[in-house]
Amino acid sequence: MPRSKKAFDYSLDFASTDFRKHPELYRIGVGEQGVLLVQPYKSELLPHWRFRTEAIARESAQTIYHMFEEYLAAGEFVGADMARKYLQMGFTRARRYANHAGGRKYTADGKDHSEGLAYPYSSGSPHKGNEVLPQQADALTNEKARAAAVFKTYYDKARQHPDYLQQMQRFREQQG
Repeated sequence: MPRSKKAFDYSLDFASTDFRKHPELYRIGVGEQGVLLVQPYKSELLPHWRFRTEAIARESAQTIYHMFEEYLAAGEFVGADMARKYLQMGFTRARRYANHAGGRKYTADGKDHSEGLAYPYSSGSPHKGNEVLPQQADALTNEKARAAAVFKTYYDKARQHPDYLQQMQRFREQQG
């Protein structure tokens, strides 16, 4: 049975939509789509999302994973999926800073190279397509790399969680 992969709907009024009351409006989308938009989950999860050091990342990932489990137990798939996205974002952002200390991956030239491109090429840095800046010499062992590894462990655990997989399947079936 093919999965229904409806695209994330950026046309919704995220400022006034409560996805706890209207989970039917939520779309899983791809990767981290909606992670900074979907309320009330953004307000509940974002204050706990930190990755400055390995210790801070561990506390953050543990807290967010605990919230993930609470959302699952309450049958709130949207909240669980958003928590999974925060764990994923902790991994990807910490990796970005592990690779590039300033967080900038591409050289800047003052032009927006993403204009007119389809998603995912239209998202993120307008400097996509420019030369990639050199990776940090210690990109695999530095503090941010260790923080990323912490988030990756919890992200993998979340996305493979049996209850999460069951709820995601039911959610997709309900969406048709």
